[in-house]
Formats: sequence, C-alpha cells, structure tokens
Amino acid sequence: MTTWRPHSHIRVVAIGLHWRAGRLLAAEVRDDAGRIKGVRPLGGEIEFGESWQAALAREFNEELGIDVTIIGAPLMMENIFVHEGATGHEVMFIAEIAFPRHAFSGQDRIDFREDNGEEIVARWFDLADLDIEGGPRLYPTGLKDLLLRRN
Repeated sequence: MTTWRPHSHIRVVAIGLHWRAGRLLAAEVRDDAGRIKGVRPLGGEIEFGESWQAALAREFNEELGIDVTIIGAPLMMENIFVHEGATGHEVMFIAEIAFPRHAFSGQDRIDFREDNGEEIVARWFDLADLDIEGGPRLYPTGLKDLLLRRN
C-alpha cells in the first residue's frame, strides 16, 4: 500500500465532475490503515505551461483512457487541508465534464492505477450520502456545499 502525503508547496489542480443519474464520480481516499475516509472527484495537477482544460483532459486520458468534454466555466476553490498530520494546499479548477457515449456504461466502479502504481477505485456517489455521520467525506472539504449552492 502506498503512503501518500501532501506536497510541501501549493499545487494548482483541475478536477472533473462527471455525473450519472444524479450521482458524482469520485475516487476513494484512504488513510494509512487502508480505511476509506472519503472520496474525491478525479483529476490532477496542472503542469507548467499547461492550461487547466488541457490538464483535465490529459488526466482523464491517462487515468481512464478516455477523451472527456469540458462543459462550461470552472468553479474555483482554495483547498488547505491536513492528511495524516501533513498540511496540503491546492488551488483548484473544478469543471463539469461529459464522458464519451457509452464509456463505462453498466459499470458500478472504475478501477485504474495512478502513475506511482497505486490502485484506485472510483464509483458514483449520491451527494446526500456524503459528508454525513458515518458516511465518507467529499473532498475537497466544502465542495458539497459549493455544488449544492450553485443549483
């Protein structure tokens, strides 16, 4: 199992919001003991000289092998968080995306590997089941409220 810690610098990231029947696609976030502590929409770091749109498209192509379509302008969010005692800091571009027709249809989960070899499981979650007592958290913290306010 990979032990992940936040970077010690501010990261600029792009994450995609993909919905299926009102449920959000998000990857499991685990603690050091392997327990699911939350979920986070897919995406990743923007490389130097790369636009957020290009980064978002690249991340989904690398992780899932698909070409996504970005729908509309991004939400912006600053994410200062603590994971396993280490502080992380991100500036985030968060955009709605569409998958190619029939991509992952009939699948309840998507399994893939990060560049570092870590195995990731992504599933579709109902927002009502996230950030509640006994349920997983939606990361970044505050994203659920941001999504609910925009509707």
